[in-house]
Amino acid sequence: MAKHTARLHAPADFGLAIQQARLDHFMSQQQLAELLGIPQSTISEIESGKSTIYLRRLLTLARATGIELTATWEDGDATRG
Repeated sequence: MAKHTARLHAPADFGLAIQQARLDHFMSQQQLAELLGIPQSTISEIESGKSTIYLRRLLTLARATGIELTATWEDGDATRG
């Protein structure tokens, strides 16, 4: 399995990392939404980089304190899908 890492500097970075990890696990937005108990539209908004006040604050806090946020994930099971 391949391991992926992405630096998260902006809401779009976070959304792209979520999308790539989801796709690497052969999941649709609907499947992920059902797993989390949230609307599929929420997954779509996150993946499109829609900025929320909480995510903006988190990224601002990280920058102000010198914290680097990264996302790391492995490819899903290649036999699925």
